[in-house]
Amino acid sequence: MSDFPHSLIAFQRRFPDEAACAAYLAALRWPDGFRCPGCGHDQAWMLDTKAWTYQCKQCRRQTSVTAGTIMHGSKLSLIIWLWAAYLMATHSNGISAFQLWKQLGLGSYKTAWLLCAKLRHAMVDPDRKALFGLVEIDETTIHHRTKDGPICGGQGRSHDGKLLLAGAVEVVGPGPGRIRLAAIKDFSATSLHGFIATNIAPATTAKTDGWSAYPGAPGVNHDPRVIGAMAAHLVLPWIHRVFSNLKTWALGVYHGLRRKHLQSYLDEFTFRFNRRRTRHAAFRSLLRIASRRQPVTYKMLIAAEATG
Repeated sequence: MSDFPHSLIAFQRRFPDEAACAAYLAALRWPDGFRCPGCGHDQAWMLDTKAWTYQCKQCRRQTSVTAGTIMHGSKLSLIIWLWAAYLMATHSNGISAFQLWKQLGLGSYKTAWLLCAKLRHAMVDPDRKALFGLVEIDETTIHHRTKDGPICGGQGRSHDGKLLLAGAVEVVGPGPGRIRLAAIKDFSATSLHGFIATNIAPATTAKTDGWSAYPGAPGVNHDPRVIGAMAAHLVLPWIHRVFSNLKTWALGVYHGLRRKHLQSYLDEFTFRFNRRRTRHAAFRSLLRIASRRQPVTYKMLIAAEATG
């Protein structure tokens, strides 16, 4: 499982058919050998009548390599799933649903969008660790797109027509480490303290620009740097670089983000940024998380975004 395809040709050779894809997914899901999700028994046989499905020798439960995962119930082939995961994880700027639709020859744009949305859902590891050490924290706005219109938004600190988000980045030696990004309702203490509590480990030193909403954030050592006339990017260089890269990416790949799906796109950017030095290994990380996340449907994804 240590071999990562480093090119499209290598990927095609590594996964030439459904059997190769199924074997790879099985090894990711059960790295120590098959375990029945029902009784925990470690012995099963492969069924000839159902594709890539095991039957437990003890409780007789049948489990396919995709059952109970992000890929649960999908009509798409395993080859399509792995190609989509590879393209989304290894492209330096990612790939839009429209591009994926055309590149993989999918039946409709909706199919491509759902495939991308499910993989983005799998880009958040439920067991990921909070940021710690010295962490820069700031907030920003992004101009958004309406359904049929151009990019729009108010001027300056106006929130009109803008998407609000908070961001944090670990400072590791001379450069940035991991990041976290989250859509927020406003720049109030309630919103920013909630972001810190969710994403920052206790006893972390939180370096901010001195915005009045940050003092009193739970569990962190607040290190405010009142900017005044000084350029913000000089005081908080790494989080401002992250914000700049995010905005460039949003315009370049998606031509602006839409409010309804903001968090899922922030999760995608975070996943790719945090694995920027191991981009091809990110393919395995994505499928590993996907094999552990519970199934999600189109309605669930839409509902989660609409209420987020």
